[in-house]
Amino acid sequence: MRPSPPSLDHSYNSPNSSPTPQPRHVVVRRPPSIRRQKVSLYQRLHEANQVPASHGGGLRRDPIMDELRLRIHTHLIEELGPILYDNRLSGEDLRRRVHEQLLATLAQERAPLSAADKAQLIQEVTDDILGYGPIDKLLRDDNVSELMVNGPDMVYVERGGRIERDPTTFVDSDHLRRVIDKIVSQVGRRIDESTPMVDARLPDGSRVNAVIQPLAIGGPFLTIRKFSKDPLQVDDLIRFGSLNAHAARFLQACVVGKLNVVVSGGTGSGKTTLLNVLSSFIPPDERIVTIEDSKELQLHQDHVLSLETRPPNVEGRGEVSIRDLVKNSLRMRPDRIVIGECRAGETLDMLQAMNTGHEGSLTTLHANSPRDSLARLETLVLMAGFDLPIRAIREQISGAVDMIVQLSRLRDGSRRVTHITEVQGMEGDVITLQDVFLFDFSMGVDEKGKFRGHLKATGVRPKFTEKLADQGIRLGPEVFAPGDLGGRRAVGRG
Repeated sequence: MRPSPPSLDHSYNSPNSSPTPQPRHVVVRRPPSIRRQKVSLYQRLHEANQVPASHGGGLRRDPIMDELRLRIHTHLIEELGPILYDNRLSGEDLRRRVHEQLLATLAQERAPLSAADKAQLIQEVTDDILGYGPIDKLLRDDNVSELMVNGPDMVYVERGGRIERDPTTFVDSDHLRRVIDKIVSQVGRRIDESTPMVDARLPDGSRVNAVIQPLAIGGPFLTIRKFSKDPLQVDDLIRFGSLNAHAARFLQACVVGKLNVVVSGGTGSGKTTLLNVLSSFIPPDERIVTIEDSKELQLHQDHVLSLETRPPNVEGRGEVSIRDLVKNSLRMRPDRIVIGECRAGETLDMLQAMNTGHEGSLTTLHANSPRDSLARLETLVLMAGFDLPIRAIREQISGAVDMIVQLSRLRDGSRRVTHITEVQGMEGDVITLQDVFLFDFSMGVDEKGKFRGHLKATGVRPKFTEKLADQGIRLGPEVFAPGDLGGRRAVGRG
């Protein structure tokens, strides 16, 4: 007589035990299925979060729900196929088709999910297919200005100028990598071992930087600086205390009067925001050419031409740099040239343009003070590849740049204009500077750690006010009155 087959229930039979006979009507025990997991997802996450995470905290994933989510996600991709890439479908129609198929797939699974679990699962799968996975909700949050992913279980966001840990997590590094691949592929870029770093721009204008292995130890890493749908205006900067009304009026006069202005500051200090505000002062009848690595400036004038760099292709060809665009912009009959940021040899071309009739140009660079920005300009000019004497470079700078606006991100998270400084010219081999407005740090901080100080006039009237007066732009003595905070009134265009 042939012995009965061994039981499939390995929890009851040890490896060394002999096969036991099975009754005729045997009930085969199988490992518990997902549908038998009765505990709520939120309850299990809550219980898991009572134990400190191994990486310093953060939301713990539920492997059972992750497995179900992945299976449903894969099934949806197989069922919908080309529909996901059909440009003829509107976003609303595509979302409806995905939602209908998702509900049908869930019904087939017959998993006994609670209402909360089901809603969570639908949202996660929808975000994975139509959006950017777990971070999609953060990208939709208007209070989040920057998103920093330091790995699958470590996500930081910036809210109100302060960086904080967010409980959002990815399933694993592969999940994060798939989101990065999706972001990069949508903008025609690639990221792999041969190109492990990429800068890109989302369709809404947000700036993306991604780094993967082997460069990202413990990564991948993803940083997204969100693009404001409604860019800040000068009134907003006055309301936030970044500058006062008299300083804003002064800056407006300088832009309208075609002074060349450099906005200087550290990373995340608000340089692009201020550059956008200054550019908004340019009269609407002037032709403006903007040049950026990734388009961020949002100008409302009609006569604006926006140029954007292009990285090299897979073969290392086809790159179009900032310097290439600066040279080309000179042939486009610009009244104004606005460069998002000077980082290399294009600085020399910009200075030459400023010195040869293209007045009223604006740009930004990374530096910690007005004096540091001059040294930075010298270094960037040398990167053009010409062996120029330092004195010749300084003469170019002093002849081209009229004013430096310095920004700082303070300890309390606020972004403030700390210096508005005139470039007066050369004395010997040194470029002379004169502060027109300074931030008053002597007032200290309040009980919440917020700086009490404001931007104050030094009482010095810059030399270029005569140039402004020749163009019919006059600034009253109240603008330069020392210690005057300038009130909180909005600036007009008159």
